[in-house]
Amino acid sequence: MLRPVSNLFDPKDYPDLLVGIGDPDDAAVWRLDERRALVVTTDFFTPVVDTPYEYGAIAATNSLSDVYAMGGQPFLALNVAALPPDLPSEVSAEILRGGAEKCREAGVVVAGGHTVQDKEPKFGLVVLGFVDYDKMMTKGGLRVGDALVLTKPLGFGVTTTAIKRGLASPQEADEAIAWMSRLNSRAGALANEFGLRGATDITGFGLLGHSSEMARASKVGLHFYFDQMPFLSCAMKFAEQWIFPGGSSDNSLHFGPFVRFAPEVDETRQMLLFDAQTSGGLLLGVPQERLPALLVRAAELEQPAWVVGLAVEGDGIDVRRGPG
Repeated sequence: MLRPVSNLFDPKDYPDLLVGIGDPDDAAVWRLDERRALVVTTDFFTPVVDTPYEYGAIAATNSLSDVYAMGGQPFLALNVAALPPDLPSEVSAEILRGGAEKCREAGVVVAGGHTVQDKEPKFGLVVLGFVDYDKMMTKGGLRVGDALVLTKPLGFGVTTTAIKRGLASPQEADEAIAWMSRLNSRAGALANEFGLRGATDITGFGLLGHSSEMARASKVGLHFYFDQMPFLSCAMKFAEQWIFPGGSSDNSLHFGPFVRFAPEVDETRQMLLFDAQTSGGLLLGVPQERLPALLVRAAELEQPAWVVGLAVEGDGIDVRRGPG
């Protein structure tokens, strides 16, 4: 789909475009001077929860996350909204308020935006950020031996699908909303503090989709340990009922050939790792010598951090129940 665009723009003609359409990364990066670059991204989607304020907050959190995943700090955003003409104005206002208040929490100003009419609501942001070259992270920054650290649990796709079907309790919905509304700012700051180079955020392609892109870009293999994976408390229950969004099946079909599962990782557990996430955490590559100190610092920052795997020589992804 993007081939016509990539054929029009030869990277050699744009030496200041450090990360662009030919890269699998989370945002574009444009060189500003000898020290800093501009990080630019956009994302928007249809409602994943029933309440408009929380929908706006989650959409904004998700959009901002791409800048944190590149090691940057967002500073400016524009709204992107498609809203039905018969949607009550107070509902539209709550969507925009949720996004705006999340941006303000992140230290980001919403400077305007654009809206159109559409049958189904869609909302998100264009986000700009700055990144110093010595702090920039990419999907190609993993090295053999890096521990793989995840900063939010998994299971958002299967749980939001259960919410849409009226199958999730208020407590289960609240748990998912709280995590999806949590900014990745602390996780990004933690990565910057420890000089990490390999990262991505876990969103629509799921853990195995985004990590497959990391493995290929970094020219390494990955080992994941299912028993060390964090999940929402209700994720397994809904997975066993096979309440997955369509994107999870698409992820399995597309990325499945790159993944090898141990026999004890059954199909339900496999699908949880392909589950299409909304506003997930960062997946960080941490050199082993920095891992103990990073985990201590994460606890001090009250930033969750789970060690879920390892970068190894080779290619593709192996999923086992545990190390060894």
